[in-house]
Amino acid sequence: MSEIEDLRATVETLATRIARLEDQVEIMQLVAQYGPAVDSGSADAAAELWTEDGTFDAVPQLRMRGRDDIVAMVNGGHQRLIQGGCGHVLTVPHIVVDGDEATGRSYALNIRWDTDADRFWVARVSANTWRWTRTPQGWRISERVNANLDGTPEHRAMLAPPRRAADGTPAQ
Repeated sequence: MSEIEDLRATVETLATRIARLEDQVEIMQLVAQYGPAVDSGSADAAAELWTEDGTFDAVPQLRMRGRDDIVAMVNGGHQRLIQGGCGHVLTVPHIVVDGDEATGRSYALNIRWDTDADRFWVARVSANTWRWTRTPQGWRISERVNANLDGTPEHRAMLAPPRRAADGTPAQ
């Protein structure tokens, strides 16, 4: 291989790695926007994080299908939480990008204000599984499942590392 061919191969490898990192950072930024959007009552901003037909299951309380359901959740029952003082804190997700699709898992904490005790308390710790889709507007959430870590084996299993194929790539 000539020096020029070697340089071209190195540049191509680096470009591929940078693109993968850019995808992961964009997805992390997308997830990071959820808490501030929902806790500020910005229903449209929260809904825009999803694809048009995206789903959000807050197991077992609520199943949302599409952006209109997410807007309704923020403008509906979620207002009671906002007015009482709450914060949705999501951890950095583990992300596996596969072309224009990605999957991941993370934790979410719902922290609430207790006026009588003059302190915050963790009201909910949950497991999250995610599916993201690359759209013309950038990465969007196509599916989020959020389930209490209440000892339920299926909820705990949501956090398990993805299975690996024989070649080391994530199994589908």
